[in-house]
Amino acid sequence: MSKSRLRLALTAAFTAVFIGYFTVWLPGPAAGLRFVGFEIGEWIKFLGVGFERNWFYAPPITLGLMLTVWTLTWGNGRFQNWIMRGLAVTVSLLAFPAIEAIQYEAGSEWQLRLALVGLVFVTALLTGWLERLTLPGWLPWLLLSLLGLVGAIGPTRLYLAVRPAFSAVLGLPVGIGLGVWLNGLGHLAVTTVSLFRLKQK
Repeated sequence: MSKSRLRLALTAAFTAVFIGYFTVWLPGPAAGLRFVGFEIGEWIKFLGVGFERNWFYAPPITLGLMLTVWTLTWGNGRFQNWIMRGLAVTVSLLAFPAIEAIQYEAGSEWQLRLALVGLVFVTALLTGWLERLTLPGWLPWLLLSLLGLVGAIGPTRLYLAVRPAFSAVLGLPVGIGLGVWLNGLGHLAVTTVSLFRLKQK
């Protein structure tokens, strides 16, 4: 696979994850009962799902981390690297807890998300330093493949686990929204491309 095709494939995969987060995950019977990715994490807490609901905030975090790690494959000293890292941090802010949650909810409801957004920020700074070092060529691709698996499996597994509860509340069978598919396939595409590059190293 040429570098241009590789970049195109990864760009398409990252775009799918991003669009998926703004696409319907829970296809309810009416407009007010259809939830996109960034809404479902808040709504699900009323079903008694506690700490695990943080998986629904994972896509912006994994996407932000993947974008920062990807810059390690671009070469040193390019201003585009820092533009991409800034974009990665901006994307991760989609998982930032609401100010009301920080003020009025227990820390267990929002502290992990805050820490993960901070992790993306620190990773963005760290990759700016790491790109000056001579890193093994396989390392960024290994990290990308692992992040792709985490982003695909975690949220999808949780959605499938709570889908019966959604159906019980709505009194109707609930399907799998397009957002779930875009998120899962986008992350898996990153893993596939990264494993292909690992095989070439």
